[in-house]
Amino acid sequence: MLIANKHRAYFGLAKHVTHLFIVILFLFFIPYSTALADLFGDKEYQRVKIVDPYIELHTGPGRGYPIFHVVKRHTWIDIMKRKTDWFKIKDDRGVEGWVSRKQIEQTLTVAGIPKSFRDVLYDDYLHRRIEFGISAGEFDSDPIVSARLAYKFTENIALEFQVSKVAGKLSSSDIYAVNLVSTPFPDWRLTPHFTVGYGRFENEPKGALIQDIETEDDLANFGIGLRYYLTKRFFLRGDYRRYIVLSEDDRNDEFDEFSAGISFFF
Repeated sequence: MLIANKHRAYFGLAKHVTHLFIVILFLFFIPYSTALADLFGDKEYQRVKIVDPYIELHTGPGRGYPIFHVVKRHTWIDIMKRKTDWFKIKDDRGVEGWVSRKQIEQTLTVAGIPKSFRDVLYDDYLHRRIEFGISAGEFDSDPIVSARLAYKFTENIALEFQVSKVAGKLSSSDIYAVNLVSTPFPDWRLTPHFTVGYGRFENEPKGALIQDIETEDDLANFGIGLRYYLTKRFFLRGDYRRYIVLSEDDRNDEFDEFSAGISFFF
């Protein structure tokens, strides 16, 4: 009977996680189609149009590098990457070179809007890959602190490693999880994000009773949050998460977390 109950508990947890994955894939298939193309296919760079008479291409990211090519007005170019105040670009003929920030600011986006310095900084922010953050909040009325390290595969999708400590009155708990973080609108200054993950939940009672024993169980989580960009490196982050802990008996324990913190890219 205990084995059957355990199997039913595993089945219930798997059903929760499966339903969540289906909802995320269905809701964000269209906005993520470009992100998946970047991940598994050719990368799409941002295109801008030259409005000055010409821009000068250098062989490297600095004025000390010689000018080897000139791209004329009305030509579309792709911005490939940035190094300090220099940008590597490619024109329609495949010629690649480095252009100063000042000349990049004198271009138009696909929407016909001038490329501002604020946009340039923001683009650089979005292309940073590694994120680290700390947060604090409540885990079913108990205080929780967390540290997170994430790697962005695309602007929309990141893999996050989470370590959390819950300091309860009756017990102390540790959470270790690997989460998939989806950000469907990364170019918004205030933008939502969604998480789903799996890991371990370790609980250590503070009492001295015989029945108070340490436990280790599997854990799944899903949630929603908001992030607000402060600078090109830092942003504020708030999260709500629901944790499902597969206990040793025949039930799943569920916990809610509300937290807020700060993160940065490097």
